[in-house]
Amino acid sequence: MRVLIAGASGLIGRELSAQLGVAGHDVVRLVRRDVTGPGEIRWDPAALSLDPTALDGVDAVVNLSGASLARLPWTPGYRKEILNSRVQATHTLVDALRHSQNPPSVLLNGSAVGVYGDRPGQTVDETSTPGTDFLANVVVAWERETERAPDATRVVLLRTGLVLAKGGALKPLLPITRLGVSGPLGAGTQHWPWVSLPDEAAAIVHLLTSTLRGPVNIVGPTPATANDVMSVLARDLNRPFKIPVPAKILTLLLQDAARQLLLADQNVSAKLLQSDGFIFKHETAASAVEWMLRQP
Repeated sequence: MRVLIAGASGLIGRELSAQLGVAGHDVVRLVRRDVTGPGEIRWDPAALSLDPTALDGVDAVVNLSGASLARLPWTPGYRKEILNSRVQATHTLVDALRHSQNPPSVLLNGSAVGVYGDRPGQTVDETSTPGTDFLANVVVAWERETERAPDATRVVLLRTGLVLAKGGALKPLLPITRLGVSGPLGAGTQHWPWVSLPDEAAAIVHLLTSTLRGPVNIVGPTPATANDVMSVLARDLNRPFKIPVPAKILTLLLQDAARQLLLADQNVSAKLLQSDGFIFKHETAASAVEWMLRQP
């Protein structure tokens, strides 16, 4: 397949490009700078600009474009960037799809399990209602942009969890763990919907040729709490896991990012993806953390 990727230079985009290449697919990257080769197409999502002819001969579009949620804190200005970067990129791509004479057969659009909000005591799946906090509202607006896609294009919403990789969700927590001052974040019993980076990319490759459409949760198959993840991280780095950080302190320092990323309880089901035949390489958070720490 010829696959056009927005956000190819990001953490997931790089891994996805590598896996697509190994599988024999042809990768084309959307870039915001001057084009330097035949495998690149220029676009300007902030100006809602992409020539529809760029989609000629493209079989699938994967949209991973969006400002990182791991950049902390979420200042008022950065909250706008989190929202606008996602909505504008998706709007631009869908417009190009609508004006293409032969639109690609599939759009795999980035999304996040943050859509569910804080759900203590529940297991949520793709049929669960959205939450009402900032991140949930961002995801709702983000996903809504795909509703204008042409009928000929199958749309999948990649509701991704916390990606375990050195540049991923744990990036802000690695330094304090290495310093030996990590411990439970709040109660530490809140579920974290984790997924390893290789499994995230492999799931996207799988969904290219699946018949699934609409939201699909991309999270690891075995639930894990914040303590499960952080204690394994500390253990594998030969550091103690003893110093708790009260929820009040985290919230004071990071505000919404603490409440919605670190303290939210989200036990998210991966059963839909598994029932479609996807097999995870990392079935537990511990194996994903161990893999992560082996990477250069």
